Amino acid sequence: MIHKINEMRKLIVLCCCACLSSSSVWSADVVTSPDGRIAVELLMRDGSPCYQVSYDGQVVVAPSALGLTTNVGDYGHGLSQGKVTTTDVSDEYELSTIKQRHVKYEARQLVAEYAREGQHVMDVTFRVSNRDVAFRYTLLPRRDTRSCVVTGELTQFQLPAAATGFLAPQSKPMTGFARTAPSYETTYGIDQPVGQNGWGNGYTFPCLFRVPQAQAPSKQSRQGETPLWLLVSETGTDGSYVGCRLLGQSGGCYQIGFPQEGENNGWGPTSVQMALPGTTPWRTITVGPLKNIVETTVPWDLVQPKYEASRQYDYGKGSWSWIIGMDASCNYDEQRRYIDFSAQMGYRSVLIDALWDVQIGRDRIAELARYARTKGVGLYLWYNSNGAWNDAPQSPKGIMDNATRRKQEMRWMKEVGILGIKVDFFGGDKQPMMKLYEDILSDANDAGLMVIFHGCTLPRGWERMYPNYVASEAILASENLHFSQGFCDNEARDCGTMYPFTRNVVGSMDFGGSALNKYYSAGNNRGSQRRTTDVYALATAVLFQSSVQHFALAPNNLTDAPAWAVDFMKQVPTTWDELRFIDGYPGRYVVLARRHADKWYVAGVNATAQPMKLTLDLPMLSEGSAQLYLNGQVSAAKLTKKKTLRVEIPTNGGLVVVQ
Repeated sequence: MIHKINEMRKLIVLCCCACLSSSSVWSADVVTSPDGRIAVELLMRDGSPCYQVSYDGQVVVAPSALGLTTNVGDYGHGLSQGKVTTTDVSDEYELSTIKQRHVKYEARQLVAEYAREGQHVMDVTFRVSNRDVAFRYTLLPRRDTRSCVVTGELTQFQLPAAATGFLAPQSKPMTGFARTAPSYETTYGIDQPVGQNGWGNGYTFPCLFRVPQAQAPSKQSRQGETPLWLLVSETGTDGSYVGCRLLGQSGGCYQIGFPQEGENNGWGPTSVQMALPGTTPWRTITVGPLKNIVETTVPWDLVQPKYEASRQYDYGKGSWSWIIGMDASCNYDEQRRYIDFSAQMGYRSVLIDALWDVQIGRDRIAELARYARTKGVGLYLWYNSNGAWNDAPQSPKGIMDNATRRKQEMRWMKEVGILGIKVDFFGGDKQPMMKLYEDILSDANDAGLMVIFHGCTLPRGWERMYPNYVASEAILASENLHFSQGFCDNEARDCGTMYPFTRNVVGSMDFGGSALNKYYSAGNNRGSQRRTTDVYALATAVLFQSSVQHFALAPNNLTDAPAWAVDFMKQVPTTWDELRFIDGYPGRYVVLARRHADKWYVAGVNATAQPMKLTLDLPMLSEGSAQLYLNGQVSAAKLTKKKTLRVEIPTNGGLVVVQ
């Protein structure tokens, strides 16, 4: 729905824009969500388009700039707004590799045309659903110009001054292990004031904000929905654009930032080469209570498959030796032992990590693949993405960056029956690197291979865009538990209670966790010590979503871990039909429910210093008995007629209910 706003709302908009410019605002068009709770106002300020977002009448994104800069002109200033049209849009799709199998998307769409010197040069498209706001730009030819270089975006998000952020700082280029940063592997801050800029380089997507809710002026406002939350991210990025970040400015203003010059050892421009007409990826804002944040499907609602799957891809659980045994475990005998272990657990795969080409060799990899097939197990092989953009020495390398060698290698993998690949050490978001992701995925699909990325960028709708895409790391993952006792000490806070609200909301996350070893070592008697409980490990197998999970389990767990824990890890699914948010607060605690077929799994973890007493409202479960994993044991729990369950989750502990 679109209409001219009334005089009172015009006055509010004028007051809000006064902090941005002394110039006047004229014209404002509004598009609302189907349920009317989210409103986006499209504004003009002296030839510059901007927008505002409100929820239940409360402004959550104050007037913020729109537009882009290019080498053929400025698409953010000196414009006149032309025709504005609105339509209802809908989509319905099935996707087994995300949080929700069946999705029905409904939104209202506004398309605004902009002209310069009488020529139509740009469209801005907004879509507003009951949880999300999304927008993107379409640049049109200017006279005889059919191409351009997009040098930056003017896109801003003006948040209230009282907002706080849950943000992961972007790393400085060419830092970290073997100069492989940035790779989206920094710790999220908790409730940090707005107006900062991370370590000086902005923040990686997604970015979560908490906004104190004002006195609600609308009868639509509901009890129990304070504070409001916003999750800012992007989706639909492929080889035609760059991966972006969020740059913090004073006063709670954040702006879209392009990659840093030094990424990938300076290789490639930070700008975008674009044919005209050309369309940018979607900028997304999920808004409302935490339920909206956790349950959103906006990364996939706005994209379409780019090619058909070459075969029916087979997901499931797997094991890998590297997280416990490191490089030395990548030998023929140990990998055969892990194949046997996966078979005993009923797992689909084994991931053979770095250095397999020199420590095992291709001929013996083929032997392992044949042996694994006799056990009903498939193999994933690790590869270094690297050409010349960092110093990571692990092999095999010099293959995935070279189209000829990559296709030859993938033909060999298809011949010997490899299930998939894990490609590591990318370290940048420039357009050539985004194109490399797409090329690897496309070539892998031709060979019938599934793909996991590590040391990499955030996935941006890729589960739907690329049918053989499985997951990305793009987070501080389980390897850090091996290397750092400090990371182990804070695992529940920094991982278990943070990722379900941030990174894992927008894409499948290859964490590689759920360890049952007491220590991260092959002998289970030295090294970094796990501080979380066994039930915590089970809970994160449910909380962390990825259709392929290579868990940090080891063959010794068949005898040294509790039988009930091992049995759970044999049975837990990796694909889900439905997700529901139950309770939580980022960095403190979380409780989610996931459904696989007709069975529900309710999982929670507690990172606070005290045991967490909760009364859980579980309307999806049936009255009566359920299986309860809590305090180092499994027992029967009884749900009341009101479908509630009282529990106490220990510090660094977990909870799982299965029915």
